Amino acid sequence: MSRPRTPTPGPAPARRLTVPLTAALLTACALTAVPAQQAHAAGSVVKVTGGQGNWQLTVDGSPYQVKGLTWGPSPNDADRYMPDLKSMGVNTIRTWGTDASSKPLLDSAAAHGVKVIAGFWLQPGGGPGSGGCVNYLTDTAYKDQMLAEFPRWVQEYKDHPGVLMWNVGNESVLGLQNCYSGDELERQRDAYTTFVNDVTKKIHAVDPNHPVTSTDAWVGAWPYYKKNAPDLDLYAVNSYDAVCGVRAAWEQGGYTKPYIVTEGGPAGEWEVPDDANGVPREPTDQAKAQGYTDAWNCVTGHRGVALGATLFHYGTEYDFGGIWFNLLPAGQKRLSYYAVKRAYGGDTAGDNTPPVVSAFGVEGDAGKVQAGKDLVLTTRATDPDGDPIAYEVLANSNYIDQGKQLTTLPATDLGGGRLKVTAPDRPGVWKLYVKATDGRGNVGVETLSARVVPPAVDGTNVALGKPATASSFQPSYGDCPCTAANAVDGNATTRWASDWSDPQWLQVDLGTRTAFRHVQLYWESSYAKAYTVQTSDDGQNWQTVRTVTDGNGGVDTLDVSGTGRYVRVNGTARGTGYGYSLYEFGVYS
Repeated sequence: MSRPRTPTPGPAPARRLTVPLTAALLTACALTAVPAQQAHAAGSVVKVTGGQGNWQLTVDGSPYQVKGLTWGPSPNDADRYMPDLKSMGVNTIRTWGTDASSKPLLDSAAAHGVKVIAGFWLQPGGGPGSGGCVNYLTDTAYKDQMLAEFPRWVQEYKDHPGVLMWNVGNESVLGLQNCYSGDELERQRDAYTTFVNDVTKKIHAVDPNHPVTSTDAWVGAWPYYKKNAPDLDLYAVNSYDAVCGVRAAWEQGGYTKPYIVTEGGPAGEWEVPDDANGVPREPTDQAKAQGYTDAWNCVTGHRGVALGATLFHYGTEYDFGGIWFNLLPAGQKRLSYYAVKRAYGGDTAGDNTPPVVSAFGVEGDAGKVQAGKDLVLTTRATDPDGDPIAYEVLANSNYIDQGKQLTTLPATDLGGGRLKVTAPDRPGVWKLYVKATDGRGNVGVETLSARVVPPAVDGTNVALGKPATASSFQPSYGDCPCTAANAVDGNATTRWASDWSDPQWLQVDLGTRTAFRHVQLYWESSYAKAYTVQTSDDGQNWQTVRTVTDGNGGVDTLDVSGTGRYVRVNGTARGTGYGYSLYEFGVYS
């Protein structure tokens, strides 16, 4: 996985450690075995030729510019997608791991005139928050294992015509900041890049006919490679919105190796400003398409040094990261797909292209969307080919619970670009998506964020600030102590949390016998699947005024008719393996 950031000498920042990409990127590292296919003829001889500032990649003596994409589908689906890649003008794909199951991909690539930058994964790969920690100074067992494993697969595939080059590691110079800091981090980065050089020499000994490179995030890793990895034939860099600054960094760094961009394209969530709800503002489809165009122009503009790119990402994953980066989520082609096709010289003459969404918004305040209530979204889209447009609305909870999946919100088309949905009933900042499809396999997608809040309740919250007690509470762990008083303090960022057992209760003393008409429960992720709302005049004898057996968390706003000095929520079945947890317990007169 990749999340490029400039390496820094300290621990990774706590914020934005969500990977905007999909787990499928690592399939090449843990693929199931597949039946062997017929061997191809002997492989190509690939060389980095020329000298300082005037390099060229050659394949069997002919100039070769990498026009590539990173590869997302299963190797077993390669024959399904390779013709499409070829039609885009793509001549290269990049993977993150190589093993026995890579053969179908290599075979299919070679059969379609496409070559593969075959990756080898090293920990901690993928930047902050990814991969396990390795001590590259002392862990000789791990290093010996990789020094044996990687050349084994080089030996297996070195004569395969699908191989273009070998790529050792992915963003580990960056990722080491997730494991070390200060002087030790520097020692580990030196040791890691020295080890990359050891691997490179091993690969060269087995296969002198294909170059070896190593990928990291942005160019902060290049000084380490310059110092410790002289045997690399070229450098490789993952850089998204900052790709057009790579040339200046190369020139200022005094480097003596050419490079390729192994991931690039539109801005990632780590590169964009926050929106009004405090989450990264995802670029529009049109901006993303322009991002690919700009990236390719900057790569080709660094003549004699930048030898090409594998832009990110030929993937069909249909989730948070898939919408942000994939050229064809769920197999539907976007503006970015066609931007890459144009950049690489594919034939676009007969293409039917996607709807263009030029506006997407919320009627009312996107910072105060009431949970579970009607929400009207506004959108504007046109189709360049005059195709009828169908709309779909989806929601994602990544900024609440790191969930990556998309959930369809059934929508009523009110006409005039207005779509009515029911807002999610769990408070927090949600990503909302509108998909505009043309029935021709194309899609336009736009996103926005909406802060969902508990719905307004008529009346006065008579429980606010009153004495509260509970059967138990968590005295420590995470954001705790999580006492009963936290549930009646009017602060939706504090909570009551119980022991991890059934039953558990929370009660509030209203001070005097009070009539009430509504109860609102704002659950944290540890909610009650079954519970009762009860009243009492003495805190000993209880009368049930509402029973719930199908709780699903979020916000429960209950119409009840009750009177008592004490009001209690009594949990009888937890919805998770944890305890019960309430941000707020409101009782309304």
